[in-house]
Amino acid sequence: MPQYTPPLRDMQFVLHEVLKVEDAFRELPPHADLDAETINSVVEEAGKFATNVTFPLNQSGDAEGCTYVGDGVVTAPKGFKEAYAQYCEQGWPALSCDPDFGGQGLPELVNNVLFEMLNSANQAWTMYPGLSHGAYAALVARGTDELKQTYLPKLVSGDWTGTMCLTEPHAGTDLGILRTKAEPNADGSYSITGTKIFISSGEHDLSNNIVHLVLARLPDAPAGTKGITLFVVPKFIPDAKGEPGERNTVKCGSIEHKMGIHGNATAVINLDGAKGWMVGEPNKGMAGMFIMMNGARLGVGMQSLGLGEVAYQNSLAYAKDRLQSRSLTGPKNKDKPADTIIVHPDVRRMLLTQKAWNEAARMLCYWVGLMIDQSHKHPDAQVREDADDLVALLTPIVKAFITDNAFEGTNLAMQVFGGHGFIKEWGVEQYVRDARINLIYEGTNTIQSLDLIGRKVLLDGGVKLGKFGKLVQAFVKDNADKPEMKEFIEPLMDIGNKVTMLTSDLGQSGAKNPDDMGAAAVPYLRVVGHLVYSYLWARMARVALDNEGDFYKAKLSTARFYFAKLLPETAFQIRSARAGSATLMELNAALF
Repeated sequence: MPQYTPPLRDMQFVLHEVLKVEDAFRELPPHADLDAETINSVVEEAGKFATNVTFPLNQSGDAEGCTYVGDGVVTAPKGFKEAYAQYCEQGWPALSCDPDFGGQGLPELVNNVLFEMLNSANQAWTMYPGLSHGAYAALVARGTDELKQTYLPKLVSGDWTGTMCLTEPHAGTDLGILRTKAEPNADGSYSITGTKIFISSGEHDLSNNIVHLVLARLPDAPAGTKGITLFVVPKFIPDAKGEPGERNTVKCGSIEHKMGIHGNATAVINLDGAKGWMVGEPNKGMAGMFIMMNGARLGVGMQSLGLGEVAYQNSLAYAKDRLQSRSLTGPKNKDKPADTIIVHPDVRRMLLTQKAWNEAARMLCYWVGLMIDQSHKHPDAQVREDADDLVALLTPIVKAFITDNAFEGTNLAMQVFGGHGFIKEWGVEQYVRDARINLIYEGTNTIQSLDLIGRKVLLDGGVKLGKFGKLVQAFVKDNADKPEMKEFIEPLMDIGNKVTMLTSDLGQSGAKNPDDMGAAAVPYLRVVGHLVYSYLWARMARVALDNEGDFYKAKLSTARFYFAKLLPETAFQIRSARAGSATLMELNAALF
């Protein structure tokens, strides 16, 4: 049976020793009085909920899956509904929401910590409240006062849950060709007709109502993404008292039978003249949906961080217990017939790879969470702008780099287990299956790579990347003359220079042949991801060097492993990025 222990010590290291969040929050008026003790207390309680309530349902939920009863009715696995009721009773949906709508008003960063643990415990279950938080954010930003008063208190309490309805059978990422129609009604609402697919948490029995955020076209809408409008379409239309009333004509037609996340209902949603209300302005729905989508992309990174952590914990425990063969340098457990497999170099490589990916991912997710809080609540407009730019730059890194690495990590965890990893009862094969979807949805990782190089780097002339570069340069300047930091500063400077040159070269080649940019996008994201991780690992190493004890020794050892064994990936990724598109595009499609 698998096990999970919230990594509270490492969380506290990132929050308080590296990010120094208590000092950072003092600059944000809504959080100026929030202290480390309060944050730690919330995190510890969240860990108890994840460990004691949702984690025990992970394997059983995977085995049972969701059930399509018929006539649009779907039930979640046994225990999911009761766990969700406890989640709401304890106030977790409201954690980082606005007090004006019943929220607790804590920082988004604290919410990120909560969701890391929930995803480690049970990703399929966590997707139900996770998507609700995204719907909340979109309505806060774009909804009318009437919509906010109707829907936000219910989403904040968890009484209602939310979804995002984008994808259609003929259109995945290319939303410009979606066909769902919205016809105006006399009462100010709209009649919405169409079919959406792959809708996570699209139908279930956990909450009293489901609030769908739907993209559709008005009758006179221009073609492409400039003709898309966002609507809120509830499963039950709220009555005069704001409670679920008339059943709307939006129904689940079926649920998908998937490789993983069996406990989450991935639904086909049919809208047959369903009543909806416009969110934001006509034909500007993408702006509202991107609020939810970008939040979801960050959430997917958190999902993979959670899975990477729990897979690592289980493979580490197994490696310390499993007896097999002798160490190459002589027996280490002479009183036993064999040594534990953690003595073998390649087992250590697999464990340290997981550990290095996870700890850097945690640092990145928490740092981005802090910058989201700064972008919303810092009194200085320049700080808000800089934080927002960095979040935009790092969002595709969080989504793609973390999910790629976590999938590798869960596979390595299975490899550590050997044949036992392929057996369901050990739990690791589920982590591999569940992790695989994270590379695909909310825009595939190739889409994230194109977004990074095209929109986030080249479109603004490198302004956002330059802001990140200034942080790296400042850190290097502060530590370049310190001998103990040389092993971290020199590779950080090297990869920084290489990213600068690669970006310039790809910008020039891509201007001549856009296919060259398409061919380089994925390796480019890998290289920039390593630049980000190099900076974060150097920061963590700096703190570890200033302290004593086994925890800090382990942190330094992991940092050294990252720079020695993982960062060199950039050599072949840079070479691949520079190779252009000729070898990809010269072969006639008929000859494949």
